[in-house]
Amino acid sequence: MLNLIQYIQHLIAITEEEASLIHTFFEERTYQKNSFFLTEGRVCKQVGFVTQGLLRYYINHEGEEKAYAFAQEGSFVCNYESFLVQASSSKTIQALEDTHMLTISYDSLQQFYKKIKAGERFGRLIAEQLYVQSLKDITSFYTDPPEIRYNRFIKNHSNLQQRLSQYHIASYVGVKPQSLSRIRKRMTKLP
Repeated sequence: MLNLIQYIQHLIAITEEEASLIHTFFEERTYQKNSFFLTEGRVCKQVGFVTQGLLRYYINHEGEEKAYAFAQEGSFVCNYESFLVQASSSKTIQALEDTHMLTISYDSLQQFYKKIKAGERFGRLIAEQLYVQSLKDITSFYTDPPEIRYNRFIKNHSNLQQRLSQYHIASYVGVKPQSLSRIRKRMTKLP
């Protein structure tokens, strides 16, 4: 809970009383490796804050799983597209490692916004960060060759290289694992 409170305090000021109240909004959950936080077709009922573990976001396109994001310690997990309007999800979120998180339901989040003085500001700041990152990811996918997307992955997620399979990294970059191997080989030959 301390990491979550520190994360919140990084974005907004909260009092000790508000910190205590925040504790009541969240509950601890554990997801075993390969289990699902959310599956396609279900409504996303909660937002999670990862305290330990790793998850991937993916879509199923013509029978192929295509990863588009990862969540690790210190980050929030949610399909906001489903969560905000309480509609069926077209995406899946799966634990790639045993994962522990603190979760908050839709109703509890609404209480957070009402009872924490800067709660709505916190929600807006998170939404803005997600929006900007989504635009960057979409633009990169359509304009950057796989080598640049892979380099950006290495730069932004260097700590995940040892935790993710080549299959998941290739999926995220938008290539087949064999193509990722060729990209890596070319990169090692560069001066």
